[in-house]
Amino acid sequence: MGLIAMTYGTVYVASVAMGAKDEHTLRAFIEAESYPGPSLIIAYSHCIAHGINLDAGIGMRQQKSAVESGQWLLYRFDPRRAAAGENPLQLDSQAAKTRVADFLMSENRFKMLTKSKPEDAKRFFEMAQKDAEARWQLYTYMAARKLGGNGTPAAPAPAPAPASKA
Repeated sequence: MGLIAMTYGTVYVASVAMGAKDEHTLRAFIEAESYPGPSLIIAYSHCIAHGINLDAGIGMRQQKSAVESGQWLLYRFDPRRAAAGENPLQLDSQAAKTRVADFLMSENRFKMLTKSKPEDAKRFFEMAQKDAEARWQLYTYMAARKLGGNGTPAAPAPAPAPASKA
């Protein structure tokens, strides 16, 4: 959803997880509120259906685990940066520190799958890992792009002229 909204180029978009980085979440809300156009904040939200003990404060640690595994990325896309010639996408996550399967196994809904359909669970966990890695590569590439003065991606350098035959 966030990637789709970014393609408009005029929507402030942020992906947050308060348990992972509370200062990032606060910054995203402040930027979104100050943006003079539409803003979209996508927040990771734990719930009782995840099978975690919410009363023990585990929910916030679960959010951090989602980010550390790469399953949930933290980013901010602010169109005002493009107007200043800067890349509007800021990737605020670090590279994954843990495997997605470690995060998934911390939730009962996924643990149950490993017991009821272990072959499917293994396949799905591998797919989730590949998806997280591909998403990380895409967002890293997008956040590293250099922009021209008008806020669009800089044109590639021209190819060198062929050597003349003398």
